[in-house]
Amino acid sequence: MFPVWKGVFRRKRVGRIEADRPCRSEEIPSHVALIMDGNGRWARKRALPRAAGHHAGMLAMRDVIRAADDWGIKVLTLYSFSTENWKRPHHEINYLWQLVDEFFQLDIGELVARNVHIRILGEPSQLPQATQVTIARALESTKTCSGLVVQFALNYGSRWEIVKAVQHIASRIQKNEIAVAEIDEDMVSNAMDTAGLPDPDLLIRTAGDQRISNFLLWQIAYSEFVFVDVMWPEFTRKHFYSAIQAFVARERRFGGLK
Repeated sequence: MFPVWKGVFRRKRVGRIEADRPCRSEEIPSHVALIMDGNGRWARKRALPRAAGHHAGMLAMRDVIRAADDWGIKVLTLYSFSTENWKRPHHEINYLWQLVDEFFQLDIGELVARNVHIRILGEPSQLPQATQVTIARALESTKTCSGLVVQFALNYGSRWEIVKAVQHIASRIQKNEIAVAEIDEDMVSNAMDTAGLPDPDLLIRTAGDQRISNFLLWQIAYSEFVFVDVMWPEFTRKHFYSAIQAFVARERRFGGLK
């Protein structure tokens, strides 16, 4: 049975902006990464349990995935559970895994209909067995989908990812498959969980904090950052639209001159 607080809020629609692209198709960022922050603070302001904030955050995530697909974004990476999040209370962690199960069970049909391809960043083998099964089914269901790629960072930490990549490359050297002199940026990128995908053009973090929190440290070398004060459960297409417009207005030089 759903907790009683699940009926106390609804996602609001925001008019025509839901259907309109925030800019011309060629200006849409190919890859947007999101640090979805503020669920607990959103709940506390409403005298609700933190679980209510996480559930509201799942609804916001659903809307953002739909918007990214509607607007032609190619890759969306969502920071869902970090390696540091294991420090939280057990009951909160357990509820987060229940939410993962709920999302994929309820939304997999729409994701497949939208041709969304699911990828997982991180180490899912440490997650509860039921969640691993749910994730495996979602990966299997969307493996032939060729539209928007949605990456869920689950039990993910960027330093861990970089260490794993270094270990992989070192193992290849040890097996005499490659020489040290052959190591370059492409080789390192291809050893990351995000191999084969473009680096994020835009990183958005909600809830006002302005830090990276061990997220995609290698991949965001030239990403544009947009920090918004709104808590994640309140983040709508309108806020997403505004963040993309801010991205488009910037001049990206990648260390060179215009």
